[in-house]
Amino acid sequence: MIITIVGLGLIGGSIAKELNNRSLGTIQVYGVDKNPSHGEKAVELKLVEKVISMEEALAESEVMIIATPVNIIEKILPHILDNLSDNQVAIDVGSTKSDICLAVKDHPNRKRFVAAHPLAGTEFSGPEAAILNLFHGKKNIICEKEKSEPEALEKALKVFEFLGMNTFYLNPEEHDKHLAYVSHLSHVTSFALSQTVLEIEKDDKQIFNLASTGFASTARLAKCNPTTWTAIFEKNPDYLSEAIDVYIKYMKKYKELVDQRDWTGMYAAISESNKISGVLKGIKQNIKS
Repeated sequence: MIITIVGLGLIGGSIAKELNNRSLGTIQVYGVDKNPSHGEKAVELKLVEKVISMEEALAESEVMIIATPVNIIEKILPHILDNLSDNQVAIDVGSTKSDICLAVKDHPNRKRFVAAHPLAGTEFSGPEAAILNLFHGKKNIICEKEKSEPEALEKALKVFEFLGMNTFYLNPEEHDKHLAYVSHLSHVTSFALSQTVLEIEKDDKQIFNLASTGFASTARLAKCNPTTWTAIFEKNPDYLSEAIDVYIKYMKKYKELVDQRDWTGMYAAISESNKISGVLKGIKQNIKS
């Protein structure tokens, strides 16, 4: 079987690495990337066997996994579907789903497409960021499964099972709303925290000397690829704005507590926030299961 990965960054590269390392030669992994240096590095790192053109990928691949930024997926997916035969499948792995699904909702070959989102990643980017076991034990979301042919859906599920993922299903709107709160908002807050600290503390040495693991873990996401995350925000602005509004409400609440020196209220607010521990425990259990 030939599987081509379109977009050889963290996610695409990690998928390729996993397929190459665990398939024992039963899968040939090719790559497509508009950035020549990414392609060269992916071959050098043995993430893919070779880098080919989109036209070659469409002619040779049984499965095409599209791992470009989400705004690019939306643009290239119709062309890919235009050229897929009945034994080929296109799978996207983008972090937003509504606009991607909308872009091909009336496409005559929509049945050969599976809209997916593996919930995995790090703050790093590029082929060098690809790692083994990135997906193992993680969750994968598939949207609009009823619009994919059963055989195409089964191929996609086999890929994600091979990666060690557990799949569940949401509609695109649910997906984008939930991800705005549990993923996209956390990135915005990390970006804002980083800018706040850099503005207030101009002496980088002092940041290094005084910062602890708490700051490092909270600001970690600020190192994420701006191309990737600008595209995600561009494709989920309404739900992200809603999430930011709720976040601002609570930030204002904490500011009022500080300004009023209301430490009893602060204790109560922090105690209320501690309830997230149950959610975090459930997340860890889900990852292990």
